[in-house]
Amino acid sequence: MDESAALDVTAARAVETGDRDRLLWSDADREWASRAAAEVVGEGATPEAYLSRRARLVLERIGPRQPAVPRAVRALVWRPWVGVVVIVAAFLLGLVIDRIGGGASINLLAPPVFALVVWNVVVYLSLIVRAVAFRGAAPGPVRSGLIRLAALRTPLTRHRGDDPGAARRSILAALPADWASIAAPLYGARAARVLHLAAAATALGVISGLYIRGLAFEYRASWESTFLGAEQVRALLAVTLAPGSWITGIPIPDVAAIEAIRAPASENAATWMHLLAGTVAAVVVIPRLVLAIINGLIERRRATRVRLPLSEPYYRRLVAGYLGGPGRVRVVPYSYTVTAEAQAGLDAVLSRAYGGAAATIDPPIGWGDDEALLGLWAGAPAPPLEHGGAASEAAVLFSLFSLAATPEREAHGVFLDALARGVPTGHPLIALIDESGFLARWPDDESRLAGRRAAWREFVNDHAAVAVFLDLSSPDLAAAEADLAAASAADAGESPKGKVT
Repeated sequence: MDESAALDVTAARAVETGDRDRLLWSDADREWASRAAAEVVGEGATPEAYLSRRARLVLERIGPRQPAVPRAVRALVWRPWVGVVVIVAAFLLGLVIDRIGGGASINLLAPPVFALVVWNVVVYLSLIVRAVAFRGAAPGPVRSGLIRLAALRTPLTRHRGDDPGAARRSILAALPADWASIAAPLYGARAARVLHLAAAATALGVISGLYIRGLAFEYRASWESTFLGAEQVRALLAVTLAPGSWITGIPIPDVAAIEAIRAPASENAATWMHLLAGTVAAVVVIPRLVLAIINGLIERRRATRVRLPLSEPYYRRLVAGYLGGPGRVRVVPYSYTVTAEAQAGLDAVLSRAYGGAAATIDPPIGWGDDEALLGLWAGAPAPPLEHGGAASEAAVLFSLFSLAATPEREAHGVFLDALARGVPTGHPLIALIDESGFLARWPDDESRLAGRRAAWREFVNDHAAVAVFLDLSSPDLAAAEADLAAASAADAGESPKGKVT
């Protein structure tokens, strides 16, 4: 999915998941968007094409009602002019700040352009270390600052007489964070391209300033040192100016020539200016342009292949509806007999989160029933399949426990490990934990409830699963939908403790 379509889909998701109580975007609106998008794309389209078209319809319809939403979307679009301004400003900075020593003389042992060269060498080394040892780390402060400047701005909301409401605030708060996590790889490469071009522009500005001022003034080159002689100075210059000598073809003067310009003696600096400019070009300009081209190619590829978390219930529900049938949901209780009341609550939760998916509740597996664990996957629906990059016709898998039970590694843990073997890589196993029995026994004991939740949450996370707590006797459908979406978006085995409650 390309960048524009991915942003539209992310914005539509923020609208439909942020408005949990259906105040701004009703169920009728949702059904209309799905039906109209399916009619437009027709049969056989990819899930990505369907989701993209549906998202545009959502934004077109809600825009006149809630102008803050399209403003928020526009605020997240990368503004190319920011990169142009940064590059031009970098060139002007190099043009203005260049001074080759004091007055019109160049001290060959301390030309200020060497600071530019050394700084860029340090940057190259840090990029290598980052790529090898810190791959996948967050962008540095300069790149992050550019990303915030060029995109991911917090939209300005106009306060009118009417209260925008909690739903609108929830949408506007969720959208920037959702898009930032999705667009991070793309925006990181784009910012890197701009910064490499800016560094090259700074160096070009320095070189340009060097020659422009050389047309109006005569620069004189000399050197002086307390500890170094002509031989040592010549050896040092041969190393530091080797890139400039290689790129210009100008040899480094011999020891006698170096001795002849020891202060207070000097000579016309034209030869040394060419060597300095060549060194800056070889060490700064050319490598930075190469890095900019590499990051530009990465950016182009990522801009056309933005990855959305299509395994989330929100996307599963939409794709399953488009493909012509509800998805499948399988719930496997462990040492817990589901009452009729709890089953009604579970059906309501799954219907809300998965759009009428066909839910199958297995007979409960008894405590320590090893034989049942061995037959856990016998005749069960196949693990989720991928269709066109989106989870479609997926058998979403849940384990179900009672909060009233105390988690045991030898029982509940073995069961979770066995169940996890049927979950594809990248799809977290979600453990539903029913609080209804616990609350019936200890209705007002908040401290005991918090402690038991913490114990279950830690236990479930230790088994590479994600815990979602529900009161199936009286479920909060909006909260349950949000918690299931957050749990589905988590990386299996890496869900932060306490994230989903």
